[in-house]
Amino acid sequence: MKRFFQFLTEASQSQASMQAQRLNLKSDGHGGWVDSRGEFVAKTEGGKLVFYDKGRKVGGKDQPKEKRGAAQPTPQEKKAKPAPETTAKKKQAAVEPEDGEGQQSDTLTVAFGRFNPPTVGHEKLLKSAKKAAVGGDLKIYPSRTQDPKKNPLDPDMKISYMKKMFPDFEENIINDDEMRSIFDVLVAAAESGYANVNIIVGSDRQAEFENLAQKYNGELYDFDLIRVISAGARDADAEGVEGMSASKMRKAVMDDDFDSFRRGTPKSLDDGDAMSLFNAVRQGMGAKKKKKVAEMWEIAPKYDSKTLRENYLNGKIFRIGDVVENLNTGLVGEIIRRGTNHLICVTKENYMFKSWIRDVMEAVVNYPGPSGVPANQREIGTDAHREYVMRITGVKEIKNFINKYKAKK
Repeated sequence: MKRFFQFLTEASQSQASMQAQRLNLKSDGHGGWVDSRGEFVAKTEGGKLVFYDKGRKVGGKDQPKEKRGAAQPTPQEKKAKPAPETTAKKKQAAVEPEDGEGQQSDTLTVAFGRFNPPTVGHEKLLKSAKKAAVGGDLKIYPSRTQDPKKNPLDPDMKISYMKKMFPDFEENIINDDEMRSIFDVLVAAAESGYANVNIIVGSDRQAEFENLAQKYNGELYDFDLIRVISAGARDADAEGVEGMSASKMRKAVMDDDFDSFRRGTPKSLDDGDAMSLFNAVRQGMGAKKKKKVAEMWEIAPKYDSKTLRENYLNGKIFRIGDVVENLNTGLVGEIIRRGTNHLICVTKENYMFKSWIRDVMEAVVNYPGPSGVPANQREIGTDAHREYVMRITGVKEIKNFINKYKAKK
């Protein structure tokens, strides 16, 4: 019979194991945990994961990560010649506030995605992000691309609906028109002084983000630790939250099926707002009731992969030299190689990325959609706001309209 102490020990080990599993870490068989690159990053101590500096060799002396500002130099270090200011020191200076108020965590948890339109599946993603943040800093970045097929909502409208649908995350949803790709997010996080970053993604995108984020660590940005964490399984054929996706929502709009669309929105969103979102997506797609404006493979490629592949193999889409955008990461690049079902692309900054053909679209440049200009250029009383209103209402000459009703003297 097991003793009570054994039960407590096993329970603690199980808790640490579950935490490591969520962070995509693997056991080294001796109480240590390594990341996807085989690098030692953590150890089980007291039933919890304790993270260590990167570069620590398995079997070597433990070097736990020191709290910022707590380390004191040894007498030998004091006599040594001062080293140039490192990135880590710059991070420390950025993190430590005056008088100890408003201290920033050294780890940022981020979620980057299209959310076009937002769904109950995205709510699951945000809850996973909050859990991974463990009370630390959490930021949610909706992408900025807009087009009538796969991104019908403009960023301002999309974020407005997200805050209605996910009120618990209203303060975490960031509306920043400079955060166009996952690289923009990671660079900004590093410049803000964060030493570590957690990236929350769906299980089907975990490998893509893991490879991309780790590949340019130390070049575009410099983090001690990058963890790409799965928000859970995604299954396009499943019912309920696991099977819900923005593709299904856009398909429902194209089919003029509000009931299916409604099942993809949180219960906290009332019917009136759900119908407004449905109509906003339909307007963004340029669709009319009972009228299909595009082929299914263009609107929701996962539901018509056969036609997508036929067009690709026939050379009608995604040709060498075309500029495309990855729908998951926001990266935009020129196609330099075509595989059987994937593309190799290079950004204008000369960074390479790989994409499945179902995860890319032709890059959008200056799309004249419902918005087309940032919110700060639509302030009432400005010329930019007047031009914006004229465009969305179809009025070409507002001067004649005013003069028509001007009182004659």
